[in-house]
Amino acid sequence: MASILAPPETGALTPRDLEARFGQIPLCRIVTQVPPGEGTEDDVLRLHAESKTLCELVDGILVRKTMGSFESFVAMQLALHLGNFVHSLKPVPGWVLGEGGMLKLWPERIRIPDVCYISRSQTRDGKFPRDEAIAQLSPDLAVEVLSKSNPCREMQGKLEDYFQSGTRLAWLIDPVGQTAEVYTSPEQKTMILKDGMLTGDPVLPGLAIPLASLFVTD
Repeated sequence: MASILAPPETGALTPRDLEARFGQIPLCRIVTQVPPGEGTEDDVLRLHAESKTLCELVDGILVRKTMGSFESFVAMQLALHLGNFVHSLKPVPGWVLGEGGMLKLWPERIRIPDVCYISRSQTRDGKFPRDEAIAQLSPDLAVEVLSKSNPCREMQGKLEDYFQSGTRLAWLIDPVGQTAEVYTSPEQKTMILKDGMLTGDPVLPGLAIPLASLFVTD
């Protein structure tokens, strides 16, 4: 499990500490009302209740989730494809969550994929845990739509967290280059070009999404 550099004696994390953990992340994405390194799940819930701010929780650091309009459009296009496929299967094998779906991968580690698929087999009764403010579930398939505010180090940390928690497939979608990286582990990836196909193996066999279809706005 990745851990942040030891903070200075004052207890305050410096921009250099944060860069060591996340790369060159815009500092406006780091919540400072709660001292970085001291954040909790309760803080995530409080910020969302007070201001609808979505934050991930990583090593006690609250990181704001940001997404531009086109990135959101791409995520929604993909969620439509994914949701239609999942609901075409009988019985329906799981659930598709959008860009606001907070997930507790393990205690005090909260991630928010842009899109994800979660299989029913993760719950004992096959039902979605509706009463949990942040469901303790891991995406079988995790999708992140990249933006300029997502440095490579941050995304690598997300991949490591996903796969450590049980994820079997992850897609990183680049809406600028109109390409995708398909991961079956944090170290194993395949590049998909614009004219290629996103396939669901081994999580959703039979799923095939033309990558180019995610970027069509006409």
